[in-house]
Amino acid sequence: MSRLLYENSVSYKGYLIIPFVFGKLDNYEVYSYKLLSEVGHTSQFHKAENPAGIYGSSVSNIVDIAKEHIDQNSEFVSRKDNFKSRYIYRNNLIIISQEGDKYFYDHYPPELLNNIAAPKLFKSEYECLSWIKQGLNGEHVRQRAI
Repeated sequence: MSRLLYENSVSYKGYLIIPFVFGKLDNYEVYSYKLLSEVGHTSQFHKAENPAGIYGSSVSNIVDIAKEHIDQNSEFVSRKDNFKSRYIYRNNLIIISQEGDKYFYDHYPPELLNNIAAPKLFKSEYECLSWIKQGLNGEHVRQRAI
């Protein structure tokens, strides 16, 4: 599998559709997708790979296939977009969430949907993003006890 194309991800009805190049056939790229669900592991489609079982010829085609599958098989109705504050940095997906006056994040590397976020709370979305960027740039240094 190639890297996940987070920059082409689409938030739709409580799911994040994440396309990727599944393979090549006669020099044409074949696309598939993975899903994240805003309700997490309570959804059978959270972190699912292509639950529709249909592949596409382009990013827009595979997104349409995923949307149709969600329309026909969705387990819940979303009233908000939990994926609206998402960022791509160095091909990593960062999703910022807010509860009250605290911010936290989910962090997914380019090749797989494993959340590698640190359990840390922040006072603002900017503070959260700055901390993540520093970590991805290798700037977090543990201080030694003297």
